[in-house]
Amino acid sequence: MEHAPFFRHKPIRWGIIGCGNVTEVKSGPPYQMTQDFELAMVMRRDGGKAKDYAMRHKVPHWTTDAGEIIENPGIDAVYIATPPDTHKFYGLQVARVGKPCCIEKPMSPCYADSLEIYNAFQERNVPLFVAYYRRSLPRFNKIREWLDLGLIGEVRHIHWVKTRTASPLDLSGEYNWRTDAKIAPAGYFDDLASHGLNLFTYLLGDITGAKGIAGNQQGLYTALDAITGSWKHKNGATGSGSWNFGSHEPKDHVEILGSKGEIRFSVLDESPLELIYGSNRESVFIEHPKHLHQYHVENMRKQLLGEAKHPSLGSSALHTSWVMDKILGVI
Repeated sequence: MEHAPFFRHKPIRWGIIGCGNVTEVKSGPPYQMTQDFELAMVMRRDGGKAKDYAMRHKVPHWTTDAGEIIENPGIDAVYIATPPDTHKFYGLQVARVGKPCCIEKPMSPCYADSLEIYNAFQERNVPLFVAYYRRSLPRFNKIREWLDLGLIGEVRHIHWVKTRTASPLDLSGEYNWRTDAKIAPAGYFDDLASHGLNLFTYLLGDITGAKGIAGNQQGLYTALDAITGSWKHKNGATGSGSWNFGSHEPKDHVEILGSKGEIRFSVLDESPLELIYGSNRESVFIEHPKHLHQYHVENMRKQLLGEAKHPSLGSSALHTSWVMDKILGVI
């Protein structure tokens, strides 16, 4: 064992705050499927939808009041799956009662709020996980394996281009919290770029400095839609990225350039991994699980029972919040 278990009883009973679309297939079922875990209660402000979710997923209890999950002695741990502007509100309440928590990514819309959440759990010595589940997926751990083996030599640079066209929802003018600057100031950058930047620090180590420029080119919504950034990792590797959500075509392409080769892959698209070194060229396709959070949730079980450390803790998510704010020029 790497550390003392947080729980000695089984099953560990979870409650979900915000049982919306992300929890239907992507994240909710793993809390039921994982050994020693039980999904005991779900919450949504719309009582009809909360009840419907509970009935369809065979969850014994539902509520419209998050406090009934947070304060409930029959709930051991909490997954916060609400929009990011409420993560701090609920996260501080969960920390106060001393329950382990998994918060959807990003941890919050800004570094200052993320730091407050992180400190609240640190002060109580309670585990805090953030749903950067790519750190647990076999596909991305294959890239880490190639890097650890030194197949491309010393890493020199990482570059990511992520673009997409304006969606029908963007063009319609209908409300979308993901592009509401009050909830997600950087729009899709908050939602999507956070995954990649968090993954890059998992693969290459922490970032020591970052900067960027950002704007709203389309005027379709209040959040930012065009961001360009550059950074430097602690190991000396440099990085750059461009995220534009009004381009003519969708693109998701990453290159890790090394002294002896390179690795190409996508962060969000499910495409093959390419390894080029010397005269060798490999292409590997590793399929994601049906429930994308499966390995992430299984790794939470291992930490809570003292078997292994989770790769996506509050500390690494806090670092991602700092990097994003540096690129956006907020700090």
